[in-house]
Amino acid sequence: MSNGARHALGVVAGLLLPPLVAAGLWYGVGDVRLSAATQFRTSWLGLALVVAAGVGLAFLIGSRLSPVASLLGGLGFTAAGLIPTMEQTLGLRFSWSEWLPAAMRAGYEAMVYTEAMLFVGVALLVVSFFPSRWRSAGGAPPEYSPVYGSTPSPYLPHGGEDATRPMHRE
Repeated sequence: MSNGARHALGVVAGLLLPPLVAAGLWYGVGDVRLSAATQFRTSWLGLALVVAAGVGLAFLIGSRLSPVASLLGGLGFTAAGLIPTMEQTLGLRFSWSEWLPAAMRAGYEAMVYTEAMLFVGVALLVVSFFPSRWRSAGGAPPEYSPVYGSTPSPYLPHGGEDATRPMHRE
C-alpha cells in the first residue's frame, strides 16, 4: 500500500472511529454506573460497549494504517478532556451534556470530569509522534552477496536463515 493511500485511510479512520469510540465509552460507562446505582446489577450491554470501545482504541493506537488516525482522535479526545479545565479557568459552561440521553450523560460526565478523556487523548497524541509510524513498511529486504548464505544450514527446518541469530555462523 502506498503512503498516500495509507494516510488517506488514516484520515477516514481518524474521522469515523474516535466519535464511535467516544459514544461507546460514554454510553457504556453511563449504563454500567446507572445499572449499578439504581438496580444493583451489572449491565452486560454497557460492559460490551466499553470492551468494543477498547478494541477501537487499540486499533487507533497500534494500527500500521497511519498515525493520522490517532492524531485526529487524540486531538478530539484531548479537547473534550480539557473542558473541565476551561470551565474552571474561564468561568463559563461549555458542557452540552443536557442534550444527551441519561446513560450517555452519566458516562460523559464520568469520563470528562475524572479526566479519563484527557488521559485517552494524550495517549493517542503521544503514539502519533513516533517516527516509525510515519514511515512506510518498506520494500524488499536487502540482497546479500552470494558467499553469505549460499548453502542452507542443515539445522534449520526449511534451509532458510535463522532470523533470531545476530550473525551468520558456520
